[in-house]
Amino acid sequence: MSITQTQNIPISKLIDSHLHVWASPQEADKFPYSPGQVPTLPGHVDFLLQCMEDAGVDGALIVQPINHKFDHSYVTSVLKKYPTKFFGCCLANPAGDGSGLEQFENLVLKDGYRAVRFNPYLWPSGEKMTNEVGKALFQRAGELKVPVGFMCMKGLDMHILEIEQLCTEFPSTIVLLDHLAFCKPPINDNEGLVLSQLLNLSRFPQVYVKFSALFRVSRVQFPYQDLSPLLSQVVSHFGANHVMWGSDFPFVVTECGYKGAKEAVQLIGNQISLSSSDLEWIMGGTAKALFTS
Repeated sequence: MSITQTQNIPISKLIDSHLHVWASPQEADKFPYSPGQVPTLPGHVDFLLQCMEDAGVDGALIVQPINHKFDHSYVTSVLKKYPTKFFGCCLANPAGDGSGLEQFENLVLKDGYRAVRFNPYLWPSGEKMTNEVGKALFQRAGELKVPVGFMCMKGLDMHILEIEQLCTEFPSTIVLLDHLAFCKPPINDNEGLVLSQLLNLSRFPQVYVKFSALFRVSRVQFPYQDLSPLLSQVVSHFGANHVMWGSDFPFVVTECGYKGAKEAVQLIGNQISLSSSDLEWIMGGTAKALFTS
């Protein structure tokens, strides 16, 4: 099926479950970048809005970028300006003094953030996400009905035990696995084992998978069709209502373009003969259920 044909598939509302925005250089005085984190790509909200309009995407979850680290003022300003279009995912601050818990509560209760990201590489050296601070944040997220997203950039196998422990101890906390938990199509036994670890997380009803940033996990160019078996397996194990697409804007713009990010998912869905209902869940239904309920 061609890209133009996929656009005829009825999708009720398209919601991008994973993207970032950051201040433009002109806004950096008001919204400063974190030291050493000056962005190399444009990622301001006006650019995003144009991309979304061109692609026919209705809404999105904005994930706090490392460029602003724990200063959420820019993303918060965007959420307040476009309250019906965007939801916010804040960045957990795992500081040893526990100050990140109050910050997290304020971002959720005062600023309306609907998710929180655990970046394991921000934990103090030698500490795990299952330490006292991590457990307190994870438990509070469940109490606030705020999903926790895990960024396993260096491999799911490095973090699987921590994720399983947190899911076991706090079953009411919803979990999001960013970018297929960074599992690539396996080409050796070890990669096959890691993919099995991802699929086995489906035994926890609270776990959801982002079919996002396809350019990061595919071994081929757009439309990333080597990911077809992975999407088929993920949907089979977790259910389409636990899967959601995401672009990883603005990084995707120089890869396949923002519109291409959406079209790749639709093409892969057609390749594996996803039902229209399953595709609707992935393209917006799952995100809507998680972030607007």
